[in-house]
Amino acid sequence: MKKLSVKKDSQCMACLQCVRACSEAFYKEFNQDWSCVKIVAKGTGAKPNVCIQCGKCMKACEHNAITQNPKTGVYMINKKNCVGCGKCVEACPMKVMVLKPESPASKCIACGICAKACPMEVLEIVEK
Repeated sequence: MKKLSVKKDSQCMACLQCVRACSEAFYKEFNQDWSCVKIVAKGTGAKPNVCIQCGKCMKACEHNAITQNPKTGVYMINKKNCVGCGKCVEACPMKVMVLKPESPASKCIACGICAKACPMEVLEIVEK
């Protein structure tokens, strides 16, 4: 399974470059609320919250808009089937799914844009 991961013992400096890269890739503008990566406080520092590809969003979706890619294991949203109800967003344990008004939901697809943008190399795409 392909997924975005936070490197163990890495130091996030909360520069938001990963958040910016994700938001701009999905929505063509920077808005922290529209990123599938969230920076949260951890002790005296910060850490990125990322999608763990658990599938809880798919189970919560009543419209079959979320499926798992059989090759990569990544859960993906079919924008044509998504009605924007937000049940997948509520089900996400990491709180990293996005529901922008007037748009279908979005989630991490393990594209790696955020990992490439991180100057501290905190994020990486891994095969599990």
